[in-house]
Amino acid sequence: ELNNPLITLKSIGHQWYWSYEYSDFNNIEFDSYMIQYNNSEMKNFRLLDVDNRIVLPMNNQIRIMITATDVIHSWTIPSLGVKIDANPGRLNQGNLYINRPGIFYGQCSEICGSNHSFMPIVIESIYIKNFINWINNYSS
Repeated sequence: ELNNPLITLKSIGHQWYWSYEYSDFNNIEFDSYMIQYNNSEMKNFRLLDVDNRIVLPMNNQIRIMITATDVIHSWTIPSLGVKIDANPGRLNQGNLYINRPGIFYGQCSEICGSNHSFMPIVIESIYIKNFINWINNYSS
């Protein structure tokens, strides 16, 4: 368990998207849906990109709290070694420490229904100075 995390991120699984809340900051909540693939727009990864990414600062301890509203989901980012089940009515906790900037992809890895493979997760890890700017711009 983390004694003093810099940030707590709450992730809520729904059929078929994720919601995120930055508990330490006021009014920072958003839903994250998969971007529909368009052949003319080749800059996105098919079935893995989302409209709203999670933004986290690198080189800091981060607590993640995960739950679900409907069925069991699994919040999984393989390149970070994270897999946490999201159960309705339960709150699971994990921690992250990202030591480099970058974009990390994952998705629901629980068979939670017909569209479970359409619940991608994208984390953008940035420098703390840029994260503070992102928080300030998001809040205003």
